[in-house]
Amino acid sequence: MTNQELIDALRAADAVRFGEFELSHGGTSEYYVDKYLFETDPRCLELIADAFAERIDDDAKLAGVALGAVPLAAATSVAAGVPYVVARKQRKEYGTGNLIEGRLAEGEEVVVLEDIVTTGTSLVDAVEALREAGATVERALVVVDRQEGGRETVEEAGVEMEALVTAEELLAGRD
Repeated sequence: MTNQELIDALRAADAVRFGEFELSHGGTSEYYVDKYLFETDPRCLELIADAFAERIDDDAKLAGVALGAVPLAAATSVAAGVPYVVARKQRKEYGTGNLIEGRLAEGEEVVVLEDIVTTGTSLVDAVEALREAGATVERALVVVDRQEGGRETVEEAGVEMEALVTAEELLAGRD
């Protein structure tokens, strides 16, 4: 897959919108990348899963940051033939109350998957929860890096972050 192929698929899914949008961290933006539109589009999901699968080792475990990256982790798990866990942002108040759902062994290498990184806070929170649960986390793969400081936040947490697409690439050539 080329970056342009993914960019074309994201655009075809109408996942990139322009206007005035409030973001989850409270800031505003002139564009919005709708993860639910690209994560529910079979072509986008296939391209993302295949691209992520190419970038992981056969012995790695995946972690999807809840809720947005869970479909990405599930699809990549199938594409790569490796298991995954779900990293919650906060404990459930019922059932097991786990922050990490699924099987995770002490010292296991985990690659965290995320949909969109803006500030990097959600990704770092997931990394910390995984590390507290005994995982070794040194890498994160993301679909879109909005290039708003998230990469630096993630790297300060000791995690190498690789994005399939940057905001600059995604917005290039906009009329």
